[in-house]
Amino acid sequence: MTTLDSPSRKVARDSHIDLAGTAWPLYKLEAVAVGLVVLLVLFLVTATAQTAVLSAAAAATVVWWARRAYYLRA
Repeated sequence: MTTLDSPSRKVARDSHIDLAGTAWPLYKLEAVAVGLVVLLVLFLVTATAQTAVLSAAAAATVVWWARRAYYLRA
């Protein structure tokens, strides 16, 4: 797979974590963690899977894009 990354759009090298030999950007792991926490809390509070899943997906998406924008600025 070939990709083209411009220098101004690269994520800082220190914001990666090595997972199973693959460098994962920190913002992706943060989004997954927030999504999982929101999913579990809302499922325990509301006991409805629909609300928990949709809210977790929304929270993970917002965190993903917000943290990505933050790391691209840094």
